[in-house]
Amino acid sequence: MDERTIGYIGLGNAGYPMAACLAKKGHRLVVRDADPARGIKFVEDYPKCRVATSNPDSFQNCDVVITMLPNGKVVRDVLLGEQGIARNLKAGSVVIDTSSSAPDDTRELGAELSKLSVDLVDSPITQERLHAIDTGGATLMVGSDSPKALDKVLPILKDMSTHVFTMGGLGAGHTMKTLNNYVSVGSIIALCDALVAGKKLGLDPQTMIDVLNVGTGVNFSTKYSMKELKSYDTGYQLELLVKDVKIAKEVIEKSGFQSDLPKLALEYLEDSLKLVEKGADHSECLKSWEHRAGVEIDKTEKRDDLQAPKQVSSEEPILHLL
Repeated sequence: MDERTIGYIGLGNAGYPMAACLAKKGHRLVVRDADPARGIKFVEDYPKCRVATSNPDSFQNCDVVITMLPNGKVVRDVLLGEQGIARNLKAGSVVIDTSSSAPDDTRELGAELSKLSVDLVDSPITQERLHAIDTGGATLMVGSDSPKALDKVLPILKDMSTHVFTMGGLGAGHTMKTLNNYVSVGSIIALCDALVAGKKLGLDPQTMIDVLNVGTGVNFSTKYSMKELKSYDTGYQLELLVKDVKIAKEVIEKSGFQSDLPKLALEYLEDSLKLVEKGADHSECLKSWEHRAGVEIDKTEKRDDLQAPKQVSSEEPILHLL
């Protein structure tokens, strides 16, 4: 195992479990979060790690520093702002940005860091099931212009994930991340459309979810984030989803491809933001669809398999249903 000390900045809903994956593998971390209590708790959970001070030189002994922050603007400020740490990193060190950032901003940041002899690798995350990142099940999409830097960080990336895909040069990871989120948003919008339309036509929304999950309409939202309607507990905020859709819209437009869906998706989700409290779960966007449709979808009570709707077996007589 690599005994290098790794810097980790950002211990939020995603950052904390991702950092924990490294600590569980025996890595020694120097951690920092905007909320000092999170850093203290992390060190209590993983005593071999320590909390970084607020000083710009607090990561100077780290060969690798990982950021997991709300957006690229915050990443840039942490690295190059007035109290930025990048000027105090040693030559040859690598910053891994696992945040959801705009690809162009990532490439610009990488160019500025290179002047300080620091390499930037973008490695945003996604997951194949809800809360997979809590147990090392993250999927990482990696972009790097430096083969040497990539070789240095790959063992670390593999220690905090299940799937690692190298996508291309710097910014390619963030390009893949935003397109992944765009596809996910398409399914969220279609699902919300279907649920309110079905409700107006007399269908039970929860039974609709159950059908979709064993049909061709199955997707991440039907299987996980909206499997039980109105649970609102995915840990991913609606405002972050809106930010990601804005990035996706910009990326698709810059590709030269024409599509009306990115603009429409952004309008729908920005309307949803107006109806929820700050920090609302992304699945609360359903409230906007209810408002526009003039219907209210019932919250699903927690169910076990015995409570799930009974299905008619293919071997049972079905004449009584005709």
